[in-house]
Amino acid sequence: MSVAPESPPHLVVLLVFTDFQLLDASGPADVFAAVGEHLPGGRAAPYRLRTVAPEAGLVASSTGLQLQAEALPPPSELVGCTLLVAGGHGVQRAMGAEVLVRWLAEVAQVARRCCSVCTGAFLLARAGLLDGRQVVTHWRYAALLQRLFPTVRVLEDALFVRDGAFYSSAGVTAGIDLCLSLVEEDLGRGVSLQVAKGLVMYLRRPGGQRQFSAELLAQQAPVGGLVEQLSAWLREHLQEDLDIEAIAAALAVSPRTLHRRCKEELDMGPARLLFQMRLEAACRLLEAGAASLKRTAQRTGFISEYNLRRAFVLELGVTPSEYRQRFCR
Repeated sequence: MSVAPESPPHLVVLLVFTDFQLLDASGPADVFAAVGEHLPGGRAAPYRLRTVAPEAGLVASSTGLQLQAEALPPPSELVGCTLLVAGGHGVQRAMGAEVLVRWLAEVAQVARRCCSVCTGAFLLARAGLLDGRQVVTHWRYAALLQRLFPTVRVLEDALFVRDGAFYSSAGVTAGIDLCLSLVEEDLGRGVSLQVAKGLVMYLRRPGGQRQFSAELLAQQAPVGGLVEQLSAWLREHLQEDLDIEAIAAALAVSPRTLHRRCKEELDMGPARLLFQMRLEAACRLLEAGAASLKRTAQRTGFISEYNLRRAFVLELGVTPSEYRQRFCR
């Protein structure tokens, strides 16, 4: 989609509900509102914002701060719009509002783009809009989203992803990254980067980048404990063919103890930690740009390019080649 200079402003509809996450709405709103500051003089603002909610009036966010919203407009008023659904603690209650769910399903039929920030994906999924699609939400809620909506293809670690006309993003600030990518779609990379600079964002992060680091997560474990020893040992043995029995034997514990301690300290099993560390190591090699895909797969324990590609597509929504193209220094 492009926004031509002579075209009317593109309508962006922000959906909020009681106990929504304030930055899920205010961050994207600031992105679209700031675009006009970076266009040649005389051009009208390219976006028009409407904030809507199940009921008109002030809507309280989870911080207690409130936004003024209008009642849900008829879908016929929203033809060609970009719909952006905020997340937040109140999403579970919002999912039970049948009127809202039906409204979302109807708007999706006429909107140009349907987007979610953080747990806003739960609302789009509840409306049946994400079946069979790649979706991302905050990593803490990825497993729950997959469990509640098994036909949705949840990516556990990407910042944001597009699947057709449906876009989803991870927690809070990733919604800003998503909206900057929408601005790039509409007005080009230069404008998007200028908006990011104006918002004092160090870097506009493309989709496919990772939400969090397993290495950093492991550092939260008790100093000198088993998980710290585990992460240090795995770091030196990523390229080897490992199983839980071999890892447990190297640390002189039983596989059951290893699994239990990992779950207690990291809320993930040792196999998942190994996978995440391998993925991060592969990302670093691809960002450095020197190693071939085959060599990257071998050095990080994925063994083959097929396994490497499958891991990247399932976890990040991009191929290793696409990742290297986006992030190679």
